[in-house]
Amino acid sequence: QVQLVESGGGLVQAGGSLRLSCAASGRTFSTYTMGWFRPAPGKERDVVAAISSWSGSSTYYADSVKGRFTISRDNAKNTVYLQMNSLKPEDTAVYYCAVAQSFGRAITKPYNGIDYWGKGTLVSVFS
Repeated sequence: QVQLVESGGGLVQAGGSLRLSCAASGRTFSTYTMGWFRPAPGKERDVVAAISSWSGSSTYYADSVKGRFTISRDNAKNTVYLQMNSLKPEDTAVYYCAVAQSFGRAITKPYNGIDYWGKGTLVSVFS
């Protein structure tokens, strides 16, 4: 069982920045593919960003956040981050951290390969 704890959410003005963190339990964090998800209004969760296991050499970003968000990982700290810059009101959502069975499954609907979810952290962007 892997426990995921997100932090770093909050209230920010449009154009501002936040950095989300997700701390994972377990001794094999480096082997996990990690992702950040958020629900679209009235819809299921959708991937925002994902990073491959080990060195994190592969990353993925949803079109809506490309150039503004950056995902990274620190295996020594069992933590994955989401740096969010130039935030917009439409970025407002609960952001969930997840462990995926593979990079491909992390970025492909319907995301059947998600093994663990965090409880989420709320990001609110006001104009």
